Amino acid sequence: MIQATGLTSNPRRDLPPVVDDVSFEARTGRVTALLGGADAGKSVVLRLMLELQPGRGVTYFRGRPLHRIAQPAREVGVLLGEVPGHPGRTVRGHLRMLCAAAGVPVSRADEVLEVVGLVSLREQRLGTLSRGMDRRLGLGCALLADPHTLVLDAPADGLSAREGGWMHTMLRAHAEQGGTVLFTTSDAKEAARVADHVVTLEQGRLVADQEAEAFARTRLRPRVAVRSPHAARLGVLLTKEARAGKRSLEVVREDGSRLSVYGSSCAEVGETAFKHGVLIHQLADEVGDSGMPRHRTPSAPTQSTDLAQAVGHTHNPPPAPEPLAPEAPAPASAPGRAARVRKLTAGTTQARSAELPLLPPPITARPARSPLRPLRYEVRRAVGISTGYVTALLVLAVSALLTIYLARSGHTPLPRMLAAWPYELPLAPAAMGAGLLGALSFGDEFRHPALAADRGSVPRRLGLLLAKLVVCAGTAVLLAVATVATDGLVLHVVYGEEVTRLPVDWPGMALSWVLLSVACSWAGLLAAGVFRSTTAGLAALLAVPVVLVPVVAKLLAEPSVRSAAGLPGRLREVTLVQWPAKGDQFLALLVHMIAQPVGGALLFSLTALLCAYLVTGLRSRAR
Repeated sequence: MIQATGLTSNPRRDLPPVVDDVSFEARTGRVTALLGGADAGKSVVLRLMLELQPGRGVTYFRGRPLHRIAQPAREVGVLLGEVPGHPGRTVRGHLRMLCAAAGVPVSRADEVLEVVGLVSLREQRLGTLSRGMDRRLGLGCALLADPHTLVLDAPADGLSAREGGWMHTMLRAHAEQGGTVLFTTSDAKEAARVADHVVTLEQGRLVADQEAEAFARTRLRPRVAVRSPHAARLGVLLTKEARAGKRSLEVVREDGSRLSVYGSSCAEVGETAFKHGVLIHQLADEVGDSGMPRHRTPSAPTQSTDLAQAVGHTHNPPPAPEPLAPEAPAPASAPGRAARVRKLTAGTTQARSAELPLLPPPITARPARSPLRPLRYEVRRAVGISTGYVTALLVLAVSALLTIYLARSGHTPLPRMLAAWPYELPLAPAAMGAGLLGALSFGDEFRHPALAADRGSVPRRLGLLLAKLVVCAGTAVLLAVATVATDGLVLHVVYGEEVTRLPVDWPGMALSWVLLSVACSWAGLLAAGVFRSTTAGLAALLAVPVVLVPVVAKLLAEPSVRSAAGLPGRLREVTLVQWPAKGDQFLALLVHMIAQPVGGALLFSLTALLCAYLVTGLRSRAR
């Protein structure tokens, strides 16, 4: 059950709020339609309910506000707009990725595919889906965690009659199974046909809160649809007979050959046409909108009214919702906004002057939640698209060509040949590829926010960051090892075995190469997370050798009167930890790498980017 009370958006400058004091209920086991035009504020109401934008009011989902639900996806399934997934990801891969985010078994993806009828399209790319298939996938994403409540913004908008009927059947089935369904629409006929309860908005205000039957009586009226080549003459004849019989009748000219007759029946219209010899091509009962028609034929006084007049005598403001949990506020006993809000804010705000009405409690736009299984989510996100594979193959091909060129010149040491790192390049191709993959890990999140489809922002949580760091590090290690192996094989095939003889200190060189690749990957990752862009992440990575390395090299070139010799031994004494003998060699290697211009610049860059990421994350939480 949904209980919304006092929903009000924040006003913009001198303009009135888009939504002003909207209160309604959507009961369990029923389908509720939120009806209104383009400027009625339907989407804003949903965003206020889901705490996606700041404002005032309170919304309870089965007695609890959304921010007090531990796992909101298992309580409320949301469909707002199109599915914002990567266009290169498959339907099944997208759902499996969201399974890790929602903390449900991966088998749930196949179950949902059967429910929404997408089993045959499970390997289809998201970018190739039609409008109807995209709506099906969006409903599948909302149903993935088996929520009790569905909140959907115009789910059948733009669909064919067949696809729209399927969507409405799915919503009805969810309600009949004990769930709550709330959807928005701008079609009054759709609301009357599909919903059990209709809440009507007009210019951000509630103008009607009715059962579907009452809504159909006041908002929709039965009519007789007539098509005739002599429509104008038939309209005059019907009007004359209505005046003679003192009956209320309204004839509306829809187009050249079509009439809509309100207040009559097919039998009466057919008899009039037969008596006067008027040819009829169509005669059928329909349900029409009670809005003002475009053309009128003069007739007897009618009972036609617009929306505000139709609901003016039937709308009673809904009582404040009764909370279903102790933490919900008590229901208001007196009508009106002030009395309702006093009960909602009792115990949380101080009493004010009786002349000034109290405001509803504020709504804070809360950041998106982290995936419940971040490591599994990140692995499926990384392997679900072809970008990583294409990047790796491109890096291996470029590295092989550069290796042949460097070996042909004969002036490049073996470590640089195996890494395919000419002196003219700021970074080796493998290091740049690792940085690009790291930047894509956050850049794709901001470009295609599948993780936060309803909030439009990527959660800045430590668990998600650690998962991305682990996956990026693993990818960088695999890419570094594959590059060296490929380059060594190419050198062995082209120039023979004597070119690929490894030096004695190859383990230290290999470790340095792996650490360089991992550091570049992390730099691209953190930069993309801070600047919210893949391009910015790659630019920040290239700025390290181009901008920072010359500065660090100049600082390190200055003479030093102190020496760090014996640092591993002193660290062992300070930490009181006995590590293996090779631990001293490893620490010495790290110190040597940091002392190099590239290593020092990367360490400085990683430290600055990590601090910036943590600061921006803390700032988003404090809002």
